[in-house]
Amino acid sequence: MSRTTIFRVDVQWGDCDPADIVFFPNFQRWIDAASLDFFHQCGLPRWRELEATRGIIGTPMLEINTRFYKSATYGDHLEVHTTIERWDRKVFVQYHRVVRDKTLLCDGRATRAFVQRVDGRLQAMEIPADIKAMCS
Repeated sequence: MSRTTIFRVDVQWGDCDPADIVFFPNFQRWIDAASLDFFHQCGLPRWRELEATRGIIGTPMLEINTRFYKSATYGDHLEVHTTIERWDRKVFVQYHRVVRDKTLLCDGRATRAFVQRVDGRLQAMEIPADIKAMCS
């Protein structure tokens, strides 16, 4: 199991729809930001540096599944709790829980891969053991 990180979000008025609830794509945006923040909190450098030093471009999303339980509105303070649920050879699954206080608003799983450029195209690569160790 990996470590769990927390990414904080202050919901702004512009994050909401006319009914004053958070427009659902914003949850996906915050989950994506929490994914990157997870790696930074684990000690990985920015993707540009990893590309220059190791050829790692980033971790694009391959699949995402999200379930919504409660709504949020502007002024709410949310936390996205992120962990890596499973490591495979070339892909991994991150699990995200979005909470307000202790109330679960939504959760989801995102399948991602570490990628590099091969002959000008992006290609999934074997997940480096040192990165797995940093995130555990």
